[in-house]
Amino acid sequence: MMLYVKEQKNIAIVHCDPSYIDTEIHRKGSRLQKSKRGTEMSNQEEETVQIDGSRREEISKYRKFRKVDGATYRKVNQFLRKHTYVTAREWAIARLCSDFKTTAGAEMTFIGENLPDLVPFMEEPYSPQAVNQARTSFKRKVRKSGATFFYGAMCGFFTLDELDDILFESSEIARFLLEVEGTSLEIDDEIEIEDRITDIMRRLGDSANILLNKRSQQSIQPDETNSRQSERDEDNDE
Repeated sequence: MMLYVKEQKNIAIVHCDPSYIDTEIHRKGSRLQKSKRGTEMSNQEEETVQIDGSRREEISKYRKFRKVDGATYRKVNQFLRKHTYVTAREWAIARLCSDFKTTAGAEMTFIGENLPDLVPFMEEPYSPQAVNQARTSFKRKVRKSGATFFYGAMCGFFTLDELDDILFESSEIARFLLEVEGTSLEIDDEIEIEDRITDIMRRLGDSANILLNKRSQQSIQPDETNSRQSERDEDNDE
């Protein structure tokens, strides 16, 4: 068997060598694989560019916290510490974790990397660990604040009217924060939330008053019993 190879304009006759054929096949296969890899990498790069472009557009369209654009982190933090227990970073990251989340949870990496672009008063990017730390701190403070408030309501320290005043003041501050960050609630949803909270607090206050009255009566009965026993003892001594 012979193989004809054309070199320039001359025809050369080459004896067929199995090793030569294997080498040529291997070279062609390598070139084909490189071509496929190059095509795959090119497609991946195009997809990455498209994803980056869509995310940049998403960041540019994010309009939260624009009412504090130009305010320093220190100023925002001072206001929050005066009216709440959270810091400026906890407030910002809590909002972002609510706005940027998937079925797997909040997008920690995306939030941290683009933090200064998303929130005007945040000055530098955060690592995913730092984002998660601030998120966890926010949740812990909300729970502690809730426990403190409910204890104040249940222990009988506040009257029902005082509890109403506390709820009203707290709701006004919450509304202001939502307005500043640019989050809007439907009026029907807002009214429904307020009605539910008010109803819960009234029932809680009524239950607390009943419980405190029972305790006070129970404490009075032993005192009366002791008083009567003391009178009997005095009579016997006479």
